[in-house]
Amino acid sequence: MNALKSRRRASTSSRRAPRVRSVLATLALIVAPGAVVVGGSGAASAAVTVTKISHATATSMFSSVGITWSSSGGCSDRNNATCTSFEQLNLATAQGAQTLKRASGCALNITGGTETGHASGTYSHWNGYKLDYSKTTCIGNYIKNNFTYIGLRGDGAAQYRSGSGNIYADEGNHWDVLYYNCGGC
Repeated sequence: MNALKSRRRASTSSRRAPRVRSVLATLALIVAPGAVVVGGSGAASAAVTVTKISHATATSMFSSVGITWSSSGGCSDRNNATCTSFEQLNLATAQGAQTLKRASGCALNITGGTETGHASGTYSHWNGYKLDYSKTTCIGNYIKNNFTYIGLRGDGAAQYRSGSGNIYADEGNHWDVLYYNCGGC
């Protein structure tokens, strides 16, 4: 009888484990609203905080390493598609831009940030994961010579992956860069 109870308890606790992890992941999102949960079914889940920064903080970070920025509208309003805004940019994205500048030694001019008007999705400009850069021979050569070509994106843009996993897409008149991390900052 005791052996049967032990088996039932073990069976019940093994069924509860995935639910407990799911509940903990949900609580992590409630407690840390900027968190992203990573991990999958059966894997131990972990919460990673995504730090958002202000436009002023981003421009200060960019200026400190010689990165410039421009907008067709000459403005920084996040809700205006002709502006270039860095409001709500991920800290890792800004650090990734600094890493690219330092590693390449190229002039970098940002033409797109977190402003409205870009494609949507989790890893989007609006959500702070992407920056657009003006195309120059220097930065194009750096990307093509140092990163791995991974094929064409659905829209036909050639894509290159850095060693840290960030994706650089040649959109014809600019580079669209997806920063999953700071690129080894």
